[in-house]
Amino acid sequence: MTVYAGQGSMALLWRAQGEARAKPGPKPGLSVDLIVETAIAVADEVGMAALSMRTVGERLGRTAMALYTYVPNKGELVDLMYDRSLASLPTGYDLSDGWRAALTRWAEDICEFYVRHPWVLQVSQARPVLGPNEFALLDTLARILAATGLAPQVLRGIVAALFDVVRGAARTIAEARRAPSETGVSDEEWWQARSALLQEIAPDFADRFPMALWLESGGETSWEADGGEPYLERAARQAFRSGLAVLLDGIEAAAEA
Repeated sequence: MTVYAGQGSMALLWRAQGEARAKPGPKPGLSVDLIVETAIAVADEVGMAALSMRTVGERLGRTAMALYTYVPNKGELVDLMYDRSLASLPTGYDLSDGWRAALTRWAEDICEFYVRHPWVLQVSQARPVLGPNEFALLDTLARILAATGLAPQVLRGIVAALFDVVRGAARTIAEARRAPSETGVSDEEWWQARSALLQEIAPDFADRFPMALWLESGGETSWEADGGEPYLERAARQAFRSGLAVLLDGIEAAAEA
C-alpha cells in the first residue's frame, strides 16, 4: 500500500521539540510525543496496513477517541511518525576522507534506517511531509554533495537517484527478511523447488535465455543462510553495494569533468 503524507496542518510537525501541546496544571497521561512513539513501535511490529488510531490507543490502554484530543486524524499521525522516525538519523558526516566515503556511510545509514522501519517506504515521495527532520535529512545530504563541486541543478538529480537506489535496496532487503515468515518457506527451500520446476517445464531454458544465464555466471550458488542472514537479503545487500559504487563512480566522473 502507498500512503500519501502531507495531509495534516503541519502545526504539530513544527512545534518545539517536547512541547507536546503543554498546558498549565498536572501533566496529562497522554501527549503527542507518546502517541507518535507508540505508533512508530506499532508500525515497526505489524506494518502500516495494521496501523490505526484504535491499535495505537489499545497499546496505550486508551480509546481511539482519547487520541484525537492530541492528534486530529491518522493522516496527521503518519506525518508525525514519518518525521519523528527521521530524527534518529545522523545530521553530520566527517568529510576528512572525502565526499565519497561520507556519502557511502550516509547511504548505508539510510538503507539500514529503512530496513528498521520498512513502513516508511510506503510513505509516497511524490508529496513530501515537509517536516523539520525531513529537511535535516536533505540538508545533511546536500552538505556532503556540495563537496563534489557540482552545481545545485546537477545535484538535485543526483539526490533523486541516490534515494531511488537506497529505497529500492532497502525495500528488497525488508521483503526478503519477511518472506520466510510470511510464506512459511525458507529461501533455500523456495529456490530449490522453483529451480527444479523450471528445469522440468523449460528444459531448453539455456538456449532460450543465454544472456540471462550469462548475467548470473560467477554469482553465488548457495541459497543457504550465512551467519543468520537469508540468501535473498544477502544478495540484495551485495546488489546495493555494487549499484551504489557505480552511481558514485558516475558522480566522481561528473565532478572531475
